[in-house]
Amino acid sequence: MTERATVDMWFDPLCPWAWMTSRWLLEVEKVRPLDVRFNVMSLSVLNEGRDELPDIYKEMMAKGWGPVRVCIAAAEAAGPAVLRDLYTALGTRIHLRKYEIDDPKLYTEALAEAGLDESLAEAAHTDARDEALRESHNAGMKPVGTDVGTPVIHAPGPNPGETVAFFGPVVTPAPKGEAAGKLWDGVVLVAGTPGFYELKRSRDLGPIFD
Repeated sequence: MTERATVDMWFDPLCPWAWMTSRWLLEVEKVRPLDVRFNVMSLSVLNEGRDELPDIYKEMMAKGWGPVRVCIAAAEAAGPAVLRDLYTALGTRIHLRKYEIDDPKLYTEALAEAGLDESLAEAAHTDARDEALRESHNAGMKPVGTDVGTPVIHAPGPNPGETVAFFGPVVTPAPKGEAAGKLWDGVVLVAGTPGFYELKRSRDLGPIFD
């Protein structure tokens, strides 16, 4: 049997593009020998002190502390593996059902769906776990730099024991089945190429949630 590899993805529940990438990775799991492990990064941490941001984005970043704080609290309470189900529960409500980030039901319903204590929703309103949040954020971002956002992926490199880290892919809609696997094959090929840094084109579609 082929040994399954572990692939780490860093997400912020706010980001629709990270949501698309996460749904793609769950498809890749079905057709390639890998297991996805979810980790928390924070767009609010990433954009701290950026006074040049538009006011509407600053408002979103102020609200954005809530979801990531709840994720960190849940991981501390029940172990990091719970982030898979909690992210799905949060993302479904944020991106598909269009819950407001400051709606208390967003947290209590998502926590209940993931089998967690609903009282963890209180973590959204306290900075008590921000040090742990920053540690998780920095672990994901350090290998790729701070001029990118989410999603960030750490994957096994072409040589034994090697890890490659990269931002993206940004894709819509999320490929399914073997199409998801083929995209994965291409992504890890270019990411594992020494000296490769960027492949990009302008987006003409928004996230397609199907």
